[in-house]
Amino acid sequence: MSLLDAATAVRENAYVPYSRFKVGAALRATSGAVHVGCNVENVAYPEGTCAEAGAIAAMIAAGDTRIAEIFVIADSPTPVTPCGGCRQKIAEFADPSVRVTMCTTDGLSQTVTVADLLPGAFANSHMDRT
Repeated sequence: MSLLDAATAVRENAYVPYSRFKVGAALRATSGAVHVGCNVENVAYPEGTCAEAGAIAAMIAAGDTRIAEIFVIADSPTPVTPCGGCRQKIAEFADPSVRVTMCTTDGLSQTVTVADLLPGAFANSHMDRT
């Protein structure tokens, strides 16, 4: 199953009673394993958690720590980018050259690198003192 197919399938599991805006994400870890996530809303946190964060949490829970590639899909007129918090999470677990592909359910897509998605990302190196 491709990452696009995996993201498309998990998107249907999104729990979105407030926004009705389903998002699915699938990532391939450097180990080759595929991890998926979808957005989840609740009454106390109606904006919910993001699909990308869910996929990253699944990756960590499975014992992987590095992203090789990630796909995100939503039913929108143009590809939806990950939110700011998810961009930082992606940057934490992916090299700057890793591809992030954002897709619509209509077949439009846009691919960027992590560095393009979050220029100037905060990294461990910012805490190094020489």
